[in-house]
Amino acid sequence: MKRPTARDVAQLAGVSRAAVSFVFSGRAEGNLSARTQQRIKEAADTLGYRPDEVARSLRARRTGVIGMLSDSIATSPFAGRMVLGAMEAARARGHQVLLMESGSDSAAEAEAVAELRARRVDGFVYAAMELNATDVPEGLDPARTVLANCLPRKESSYAAVVADERAGGRGAVDVLLAAGHRDIALVGGPEGNIAADDRALGFADGLRVAGVPVRARRRLRAGWQIDEGYAAALRLLDVTKPPTAVVCANDRVATGVLLAAARLGISVPERLSVVGYDDQDQMAAHLVPALTTVALPHHAMGAAAVDTLLDAVESGGPVPAGHVRRLECPVVARASVVAPADA
Repeated sequence: MKRPTARDVAQLAGVSRAAVSFVFSGRAEGNLSARTQQRIKEAADTLGYRPDEVARSLRARRTGVIGMLSDSIATSPFAGRMVLGAMEAARARGHQVLLMESGSDSAAEAEAVAELRARRVDGFVYAAMELNATDVPEGLDPARTVLANCLPRKESSYAAVVADERAGGRGAVDVLLAAGHRDIALVGGPEGNIAADDRALGFADGLRVAGVPVRARRRLRAGWQIDEGYAAALRLLDVTKPPTAVVCANDRVATGVLLAAARLGISVPERLSVVGYDDQDQMAAHLVPALTTVALPHHAMGAAAVDTLLDAVESGGPVPAGHVRRLECPVVARASVVAPADA
C-alpha cells in the first residue's frame, strides 16, 4: 500500500503543500487560521499521514534524540523514576532518550560519550544515582549539557538540577514541630556527603527558627544503612530521658531506628515519632508503622533536566551557564508521627 504524502494531505484538505508543511514544521501560527490547521490535521489523520521525521531532523540539523549518561542510575532502586521523568518529558516534546550507563567506570564513560556524540544527539543529560560532586566527563559541551542529581566538582559553566536537600531537612523537622515535639534528635548521614550535610543544616535551620535549642548530644552522624541507624539509635535512645522524635538520614536508617526502639521497648509512634528521607519504594510505606518521610523528586529532576536542555535546543541558544535549579522535597505523611505523649 502506497504511503500517503504531503501532497495527498494537501489535496484532501483543499490547501497547498506549503500549508501542510507549515502545520508539521511548527510554523502554522500566524500563517494559517485555526480552522485551516484543523482541516489539515484531520486530513492527515484520515490518511494516516506521518511526516518524514528523518528529513525534518536533517533540515533542522537535529536528530530528535537526547543522550542520557549515568553512573548507575538505570540499575538503582532509588532513581529509576529519574529516567522515567526524562523519557516522558522528552516524548512530550517530540524527542527520545538514548540511555547509557557507565557503572562508574571512567573508561566505559568515555566510550559512552564517544558513542553518543557519534550518534549526533541534540544534547546530554548527565545523571547520578545520588547527589554528589562529580568530575563531568570530557566531551560534554556545557552549552548542550544539563547535570541531574549531581554538581560539578570544580567551578564550571554546567547547569544542574538537584533536590533541595537543605529545605527537605527543614521539612522533616517542621512536621515534628507541628505535631508538638521540641526534643528532636538527628541520626544523620556521613559527614562530608553533600546530601547528608545539607539535610543536617536543614534540621538545624528548622529548630533555630522555632527557637528550639540545637543540642550536640541530640545530633549523631551515622551512615546510610540499617545497621548504622540501629547502632546510632541504641546510643541515642538507651538513656534516662530519650528524645520524643528522631529525624533520620534516610529510610534505611529510619528502619534501624525502629528496630532499636523495638529492642528497647519504646513504642513508635506513641513514645517516639520517626521521620525518614527518600520515600524509598517497597520500604517506607510498608514499615510498621508506615513511615512519614521526605520524598526525593527523582521524576521531577529527570523531567526538569530534559526541559532545561530542550529549551536551549529549541531556542538555538546555550543552556543557562552555571545555573543550579533546586527542586522541592515534599513530606509524605504516614503513621510514624504523632503528638508527644506528654503534650
